[in-house]
Amino acid sequence: MARIARPAARIILQDDLGRVLLFRFDVSDRPPFWCLPGGAVEPGESYEAAARRELLEETGIDADPGEEIARIVADFVTLDGVPVNADERYFRVRVQQAEIDSAGHTELERRVMTSWRWFLPNELNALTEVFYPANLAELMSPA
Repeated sequence: MARIARPAARIILQDDLGRVLLFRFDVSDRPPFWCLPGGAVEPGESYEAAARRELLEETGIDADPGEEIARIVADFVTLDGVPVNADERYFRVRVQQAEIDSAGHTELERRVMTSWRWFLPNELNALTEVFYPANLAELMSPA
């Protein structure tokens, strides 16, 4: 089956302690995994605009995502079962508060994004469940 191109924006959301926010996904067809806030770029939308929109929808935080800091291209199967070739662009956003508002989550997100947690880089290394991207600790910068 051919893979569909999927441009996406991801946010490395860090608090003033240097921790990064990850959402835990629980889906029926794979083991639980952790992922940064973010998602697909909508038609006609820039990566930066998608990052800002996704950040607001998934965390309740309205912030300028700044400049792209990384790019990762990966093949995977979406939660809807669609094989994609994802072109993911990463943006860093720093916040002082650690409160998250999930009121903007879609029905699918409410069903599969079961929890969230702030992680220090060394806590990522100790995590027994998979997290994406695998090189996240390298992408994080000190507080």
